[in-house]
Amino acid sequence: MFPSTPQPLPAGLLDKQEAQAQLILKDRALAACAEGITIADARLPDQPLIYINAGFERLTGYPVAEVLGRNCRFLQGPETDPATVETLRQAIREQRAVTVELLNYRKDGTPFWNRLSITPVRDEAGVVTHLIGVQSDVTAEVEAKEGLRLANRRLESAARITKQDLEAAAESQQALLPVDLPSFPGFRFAYRSRPCIDVGGDSLNVLSLDDQHLAVYVLDVSGHGVAAALLSVTLTYMLLAPPDRSLLYHAAADGSGAYAVTRPAEVVARLNRQFSPNSPMARYFTMLYGILNKRTGEFCYVAAGHLGPVHVRADAEPLTGETTSIPVGVLAHAAYEERTITLAPGERLYLCTDGLYESENGAQEEFGVERLIEVLDEGRAASLEESLDSLMDRVEKWRGGNGAADDSSILAIERTG
Repeated sequence: MFPSTPQPLPAGLLDKQEAQAQLILKDRALAACAEGITIADARLPDQPLIYINAGFERLTGYPVAEVLGRNCRFLQGPETDPATVETLRQAIREQRAVTVELLNYRKDGTPFWNRLSITPVRDEAGVVTHLIGVQSDVTAEVEAKEGLRLANRRLESAARITKQDLEAAAESQQALLPVDLPSFPGFRFAYRSRPCIDVGGDSLNVLSLDDQHLAVYVLDVSGHGVAAALLSVTLTYMLLAPPDRSLLYHAAADGSGAYAVTRPAEVVARLNRQFSPNSPMARYFTMLYGILNKRTGEFCYVAAGHLGPVHVRADAEPLTGETTSIPVGVLAHAAYEERTITLAPGERLYLCTDGLYESENGAQEEFGVERLIEVLDEGRAASLEESLDSLMDRVEKWRGGNGAADDSSILAIERTG
């Protein structure tokens, strides 16, 4: 006899086997899922759970036997947010999907943050029959967000404190600028100073040394912020000290106990010794310090890393004095050279910080020394104050919408005759 040919299974039986295989596959997929998955019967009172997967057991520590037939609210605890729970309940009452993050508790009492998504399942008539819940442990994510929020709060607090410190430093710095420059027959003085966005370190003044001489200085401390402003304040107080403690005087050679005016080179050298790289106060700054003779119009100065004075002459092109030495505080034994300019009646000297001519426009082009001299030359027919206002306005327009990166200060001297 020949073996019988295998007969195909009836169509109905084949369909049942395929459906059974699909159900087994879905059950395995749900069991293998890392998230906790629950199914609640929406047709029964209090929507009891009728299915939980292995992921739910791993997530909560509750076995199937302790969960089936109960509402999932048993995961809530003392620190669970009532407002979030109400959001969840409202969505279930309205039969709509919802996702919330709420604090739940495992069987052993340890809390965890649960991202819970609930989706209604409807039958052919559109009636909600079941609620599918997907639960994920997002504790690490929530704690990271909370840590970031706390860190941002600390940063904001530190930023407020820093801003307050900068504002206090700026106020201290601005308060030491002269309210009114001294007035003497034959000479006029004026200045303008505009602080940058950050706190800088510009300072300037005109001081009477004796009946014949005036001290004139402009200085610019390197860097910005509170440290630069405090050094600027310190230098201002040092230069304002009374003769017995001042850098601007020394004991007279005749032994009378009187004090004589110290030459500019020695004043700057004294400052350099105090702020040399080997000293506890090591920090460098540029400085133009000079002594003006009220009788002769002679201005003897030292430009330590600083642009020399711009001399706007009566009947000639403006000149820029030499930068004679390196900044103060760079070399412990630096030598400082003096230069002299004589002001004739009708002539002017302008002493400025680099915040003016190093101001940049949108294309990062500097205003430049040549343009600065040109503007000052154009203002020779205007009053001293007007010439300064014109320069500051031109620099402001040059910057456009860019904020100032450095303080801009300028001090002007005019010999009126």
